[in-house]
Formats: sequence, structure tokens, C-alpha cells
Amino acid sequence: MSLLIKNIGELFDGYKIIKNTSIYIENGKIKSIGKEEKADEIIDASNKFVMPGFVDCHTHAIFSGYRAFEIEWKIEGLSYKEIAERGGGITYTVEQTRKASKEKLKKETMERIEEMIKHGTTTAEIKSGYGLDTENEIKMLEVINEIKNNAAIDIVPTFLAHATPKGMEADDFVDIVIEEMLPEVGERKLAKFCDVFCEIGYFSVEQSRKILMEAKKYGMLPKIHADEFSCMGCSRLAAELKAASADHLLMTSEKEMELLADAGVVATLLPATPFVLNEEYPDANKMLRYGIEIALATDLNPNCYVTNMQFVVQLACYKMRVKPIEALKAATINAAKALKMEKEVGSVEVGKKADILIMDVPSHLFIPYKVGVNLIEKVIKNGKVIYSQQ
Repeated sequence: MSLLIKNIGELFDGYKIIKNTSIYIENGKIKSIGKEEKADEIIDASNKFVMPGFVDCHTHAIFSGYRAFEIEWKIEGLSYKEIAERGGGITYTVEQTRKASKEKLKKETMERIEEMIKHGTTTAEIKSGYGLDTENEIKMLEVINEIKNNAAIDIVPTFLAHATPKGMEADDFVDIVIEEMLPEVGERKLAKFCDVFCEIGYFSVEQSRKILMEAKKYGMLPKIHADEFSCMGCSRLAAELKAASADHLLMTSEKEMELLADAGVVATLLPATPFVLNEEYPDANKMLRYGIEIALATDLNPNCYVTNMQFVVQLACYKMRVKPIEALKAATINAAKALKMEKEVGSVEVGKKADILIMDVPSHLFIPYKVGVNLIEKVIKNGKVIYSQQ
């Protein structure tokens, strides 16, 4: 099966803009760029913008229990901690997720993935973390892996040590993670990554190090939720462990930025989260000046219900003052690096998977310009159209 996308008005290949070109695809892979070869199917992309599929490298897409009831509390100015104290937050989602059957979790997660696809996501990471006991964390990862085997897009499973269960000391829960959860996750190969919410009131730097070092023994690569509400050394730990990514980074110090850059850790920024919490945004341009590669992701979760990577790019441009090309790079090739998948996805290059978006606009500048609408005309995954507005 071959596909030719011809007369492309503007192509962003993951690095730069190319005008008036074409992409030839064979057996799901990109075979050539700029050559109009004979193909079984032809798509005319005249006056269209074409780019790699979005790589959403940080999501909590599997959960049960929506938290729309928190909206008015957020408008009143309640903090993340205060919302949790009123009966919202992670604890509420844990209760609902524990009650949910695997079938219910799978159905709801697949519905979210369909929303993501319609907005251009062709690769997505999904974390566990709303089980907080061995049975339910494994249940979540089993569902993620079932979805991975059946979804139209690439799904990357991550085990997340998210919080301490109600009524338990953090050290005791760390012991359960290390002695019960990680061995089963590792032996059954249920997760590519291990992530920890390193933050005051969640897991300390030392507890996070302990979990991530143990996970590495089972072949899981480290990621860290770092510096979201405070700067307590979590980015320093990410640099020490050469984590695949450090995520959030709202409070990261310049010294820790320097360490992240030296260690080659991708900084995954999640601007939709401060958007819904009415907080300050991470200093993306300062990170870029330090030479850190930044990625963008939705942080899709019940606190931040965002499935649209176009919106995340728009927030990066307007609220973090990232130039459109840098924002698109962060949402594609750099996000693929955060998942250690840059050799397969994230750019339009010969030999890579043909994960391509066709947008009904003439230029990449229309993504931040035309706010509030879905610009996607076609989503192509592995050389096949999996979504079309026409």
C-alpha cells in the first residue's frame, strides 16, 4: 500500500519549514520527501499545512470519576491542596477508579483517545497512579496494555507512584511500591517508564530516588513529576538519574536548569495545568537559553481535562511566549525524545513511521492564530488515514 501527499503548501518536518513539497509513503513508512512517485492513493494538500502527528508525552488518560464539580472552587481561588481538602483532587479520583471495572476503564479511556486522535495526537503516553494499591495499579496497567494492543495510535505505558493512600505513611507506601508493585510490573513488562510525583506532601527526593532506582532494575526508565509547587531538588534528582524527562517544572531554579541541560534531560512542560489552576507558567525561554530541549504535553487528567495538543501549542505561544516553530518542535520531535521514541516518530523523515497531520490552513502560524477550533483535516497513522473531517 502506497500513499502520496502532493502539492503540500507548507510542511513542518519536525525541525524546519519546507514549502511546496510532497511525501511518498510505502507500507506505513516515509519513503521519500520531495518526489512525486506513483502511488495507490493520492492526497492533494494544495494550500494546506502538513506536520508530524502530535506526540502527547505526559497523560493520565486512564481514570474514572470526572471532577467538573471543582470548577467553581478553582474560580474562587482555592489551591490544589485546598481542593483536595474539600473532597476533590487525587483522593476522589482514586475512590472512583478503584470502583470501576476494567471494562469501564477501557471504554472511558478509549473515548478519550478518540478525542485525542481527532485533534491530531498519533502517539500518547498513559500513566497509572489512581489505584494506590497493588491490585488497582496493576488493573490500570493491564487496561493500558490492552488499549496499547488495540488502539489506532501508539500507546506508551508508565507506572506512576502518584500519592500516598489515605491513612498511610509515605515510607510504608514506598515499601509496598518496591516490594509488591514494581516486581509485578517489571516481570510482566507492563510499563516502559516509572514516574514519581516528587513534591512536598507526596514523595521526597530520597523516596523518589529509592523508587526510581528499584524500577531501573526491572528495565523501567525514570521520569519525574518535578518542581510543580516547590523547588526541593527533584530536577537535581532527574539530572542525577539522567531521567528521560522531568515534567511540570514551574518552580525550577536556574542552577537546576543548568543540571538538566548538562544531563540531557527533556523538560516536559504542561501549560494546560497552570491554565486550569490559575497559576504561573514555567519559564520556557529561560530553559531554552540554558540549552534544555523542551517538550509539550496535555497532562490530560481529571483536574486538567485537555485532549487537544493544538490548544497546548497555543498556550505555549501566548502564555509562555514560545515561538510557534519551537512550540511545534516541542509537541513533536522533542516529545518523542521524552518517550525515547525519536527514531520512530515525531518528525517527517525517511524511514520513520508515516504519522502525519494535514490541516486546513496555509501556514503553521495559523495554529496559534486560529484559536478555539480544530484545524485538523486528516490524521494519518502508519500511512493510513485514521480520521478525516471530510
